[in-house]
Amino acid sequence: MDESFVLSICERYERVINQIATAARRSGRDPHEIRLVVVTKSQPVEVVQAAIKAGITRLGENYAEEATAKMAALGEESEVEWHMIGHVQSRKAELVAAHFAMLHSLDGLKLAERLDRFCGVVGRILPVLLEFNVSGEESKFGYPAWDERCWPELLPEIEALLRFPHLQIRGLMTMPPYFEQVEQARPYFQGLRRLRDFLAVQFPQGQWRELSMGTSSDFDIAIQEGATVVRVGQAILGPRSY
Repeated sequence: MDESFVLSICERYERVINQIATAARRSGRDPHEIRLVVVTKSQPVEVVQAAIKAGITRLGENYAEEATAKMAALGEESEVEWHMIGHVQSRKAELVAAHFAMLHSLDGLKLAERLDRFCGVVGRILPVLLEFNVSGEESKFGYPAWDERCWPELLPEIEALLRFPHLQIRGLMTMPPYFEQVEQARPYFQGLRRLRDFLAVQFPQGQWRELSMGTSSDFDIAIQEGATVVRVGQAILGPRSY
């Protein structure tokens, strides 16, 4: 492995960590409240190996099969905490239940039912975040949440999700539209935070601490608006190898 490549990832990783800390302090927050998930979607195993060698231990993937292939290739050399951050088809639930430390994108009862069943088989409780579409974009997955007047309509299904014994809902996730001017993403992060606060009042028995929001282009704005998890890929690993 090219040591200069590992060093470049390490330098970019440290830069992002410092940016996260700066954004947190400017918002009066403790930087330790915010976790960084480094997104390895479409990156080859060699890049993932370099990331691990650079000290990165929390990785996010969008596709279950791509992720499990990387896990197999890495073998025992890795103590990585893998997060599933992309849309999951219900037929992929078994892979997620078996291999991931957290799911960021739960968006339906059918998927929840299958995840709960497979988690029961392997004897584990899976931490999950509920994905919400706060923009109304058709290309985005997640429960429809762009119109605050319709939030009460979401409550019956969320109540049902809270009953699954092998799933532990810990908060919310969203992906806002992409903007050249990153400040334009702020209202969408604010919307997710308000939705989290709304759900916390409706279901005080739940755990609603986590807000997974913010990527390479806008994570500083997301942190200012309450993100506890940011998902950063290209700013650390470089362009994806599509």
